[in-house]
Amino acid sequence: MSFSAFIHKRSSFNPFVIGATLLLVILLLVATLILPEKTTALLNWAKAGVFANFSWFYILAFSVFLCFLFVLSVSSLGNIKLGSNEEEPEFSFLSWLAMLFAAGMGVGLMFFGVAEPLTHYFSTITTGSAEHKQQEALLHTFFHWGIHAWAVYGVIALALAYFGFRYKLPLALRSCFYPLLKDRINGKIGDVIDIMALVATLFGIITTLGFGAAQLGAGLTQLGVVAENSFGLQTVIIVVVMSIAVFSAISGVGKGVKLLSEINLGLALALMLFILIAGPTLYLLTTFSDNIGIYLSNLVRLSFKTYAYETENTAWFTGWTVLYWAWWCSWAPFVGLFIARISRGRTIREFIFGVLAVPSLFCVLWFTVFGNSAIWLELNVAEGALHAFTSAPEKLLFKFLDYLPFSALTGTLALVIISLFFITSADSGIYVLNNMASRDKSLSAPRWQAIMWGAVMMVLAIVLMREGGLGTLQTMTLLVALPFAMLMLIMCVSLWKGLNADQKYFAAKVTPTSLLWTGEKWKDRLGQMLNQTQEKDIVKFLKRTALPAMRELRQELVEVYSLNVDVVPSLEAEEPSVELIIKKESMRDFMYGVKSVSHEIASQLVDDENLPHIQHSVTYQPMTYFADGRTGYDVQYMTRNELIADILRQYERYLSLLEDVGQELMSHEQTELAE
Repeated sequence: MSFSAFIHKRSSFNPFVIGATLLLVILLLVATLILPEKTTALLNWAKAGVFANFSWFYILAFSVFLCFLFVLSVSSLGNIKLGSNEEEPEFSFLSWLAMLFAAGMGVGLMFFGVAEPLTHYFSTITTGSAEHKQQEALLHTFFHWGIHAWAVYGVIALALAYFGFRYKLPLALRSCFYPLLKDRINGKIGDVIDIMALVATLFGIITTLGFGAAQLGAGLTQLGVVAENSFGLQTVIIVVVMSIAVFSAISGVGKGVKLLSEINLGLALALMLFILIAGPTLYLLTTFSDNIGIYLSNLVRLSFKTYAYETENTAWFTGWTVLYWAWWCSWAPFVGLFIARISRGRTIREFIFGVLAVPSLFCVLWFTVFGNSAIWLELNVAEGALHAFTSAPEKLLFKFLDYLPFSALTGTLALVIISLFFITSADSGIYVLNNMASRDKSLSAPRWQAIMWGAVMMVLAIVLMREGGLGTLQTMTLLVALPFAMLMLIMCVSLWKGLNADQKYFAAKVTPTSLLWTGEKWKDRLGQMLNQTQEKDIVKFLKRTALPAMRELRQELVEVYSLNVDVVPSLEAEEPSVELIIKKESMRDFMYGVKSVSHEIASQLVDDENLPHIQHSVTYQPMTYFADGRTGYDVQYMTRNELIADILRQYERYLSLLEDVGQELMSHEQTELAE
């Protein structure tokens, strides 16, 4: 039995996607084990190339993502629902937020909550007085964990949820490109998109697992459970936690992740409240307000800053901001797919607000409590003791808790929180990896696939940490995230196109002329609807219906009402047309015109055997147009008398406007023309 046949029979995998991904993983593992020094040197060379040539791209791309979501939220497109118009959200708002945090940043918040603000405080990026350095340290931390990070999650999650629940396409990355690729998303191009997302997600998750394992080992060492945070201990932690995650993944998203997420969010909030109360409470409450203002007032400046004029800080910029942006990109398919899965029934505006504003505000609160407390303790109590551990960030949280009451209890609680975040991240990751690699997103994955992904993540994390530590994991994340960030920009274009098509579809009204229809000539009108009109048909309509109708109406207006009326036929012009013009001396003339307008027909409709009446790539319609530039409409189904009635309806509107706002507008325009 061939590999492809086995995969089709025994799994839900797409053979090409899973085969290419596993081949890349195996090649990396073999190179790392057989040629560790050369592999490390090659990865470092590639990392230096990305830093030197693409740092600007990461910064600009993330700002584009944020601006894109902001425009969507304030536009009329924000009213569109992620699902049918009648659908309600699947999860409550609080449950939804809990799952966002657990899947999005859980392990990272625990790892960097104390470490990052302290590290920035003592780095070259902050200058001036102690107070100013503290402000700058927290500002850069908020920038890395705030609205930009959630914007990249939001873009992918929104695209997935929209095309999955609104267009009824599979909940897959390839579906996000449907407006641009159409049915080609089901071919090799779609497979390549899934492979890029799968590889980026895989390395993003194992990087986080590496951070979690290092911090759990440090916590166990600090509490005296083990003597040393060795590589062997971290290996055991990865194996144990991944085994629990696999068991949780088998129970399903609705049961496993939802329950663990809600429990863990409660524990994390309890730890944060304890630090707020046990630490410098008044100082923290005061700085929280200040931090929000500092973050918002510097948001635009930092969003586009590449340190081109501060070359002394380039190393800090690439080692922190660019690496963070790459990390968020690699996590974006994972978190995005998970957020999309739980966001059905919400409007785009509600979705963007929930994904951007609420988690970002929580991150500011979290780093204020942990970061400001750590710096305050360092300056007033620890006297340099915490600074000594900035080179070992996995230990900092537990060293920080030693300066607060009940350190053994809070240290144990922190270990539990990190473990649960670790499990929920891996659990969600298994679900998402299965989804990305699936040939049919509606298929349920066999249990052995969860075990396989758990094993792949374990082996990758252990081998890469053994050979290069967390640095190697970060380098792989940086490299695989770059092409995916480029793909995400194309995704924004696709989503914008899809949303505009959606708005046009649901805003489309019945053709105004059809309101005049009766059942008297329904067979004739059906024949017209199912016949692609060409330009010769429009010219015939202009000659036999529109022109006689206008001439008949002109005769009445001139002979009975003494109006100055012209009928202007242009049947030989490039766009054949006829116009009826009622002239005024001091106002803009009334004009009712009908012209031939061409429309292109999508190639898939021409090729569709179920639509035999569509045979031409271009069709033509007789469209109205007016002197004031208003949008016209199709009149091809009107009879002569119906067309006269429609002209009179427009003329009645014209006369009514002369008595109101139209008088000032039309007379002003006429004066300009005279001059």
